Amino acid sequence: MTPLEHVPDDLELLYEFQEWRHATAILATDFPAEWAEIVDVLRGFRLKRSDVAAKGGRKSPVATSIDGAFYARGWVEKRFDTKIQIDADTHDSPTHKVDCFKNRIALEVEWNNKDPFFDRDLNNFRLLFDLRVISVGVIITRCDELQAIFESLEKGSSYGNSTTHMSKLIPRIEGGGGGGCPILVAGIKSDLYDPMV
Repeated sequence: MTPLEHVPDDLELLYEFQEWRHATAILATDFPAEWAEIVDVLRGFRLKRSDVAAKGGRKSPVATSIDGAFYARGWVEKRFDTKIQIDADTHDSPTHKVDCFKNRIALEVEWNNKDPFFDRDLNNFRLLFDLRVISVGVIITRCDELQAIFESLEKGSSYGNSTTHMSKLIPRIEGGGGGGCPILVAGIKSDLYDPMV
């Protein structure tokens, strides 16, 4: 895989990056402050053994940690009130909330959800891009290689094949799931795993 021009070399070692429609060029050029914050959050994240081993619940400690790092930088969870008006008739066109949003950048963290969540995220990106609300969509998820770590912790069945990971996401994007929206994907690699905490 060819390194992406605007992704720092140290992050290329820790994440698998893929982009569509020049997402990183748009981020680096038109949204440098937001791109710097994304880089900082990714650089500061570590996958803790204790978080992987934690019992399931509404939101995992991994997703909470990543979301929290963005919220601390002024990103917000955002739901958009969208409608379509045809002459005098108005029709609601609801979108799903975005995990983290700032200045036209929508970011989703998909850690161990059911893989149809990717369809929801991509459809949301497509719609919000078409409505000129966002310029780039970003998804942070896990690489397939982490399955070996989950198995070693006897958590393999909790992180099954039907949950969110790169090989479930990439075909959806390549199949046009995000429409014309520029998309950046960062997959968490095993090099981020810290077995000591």
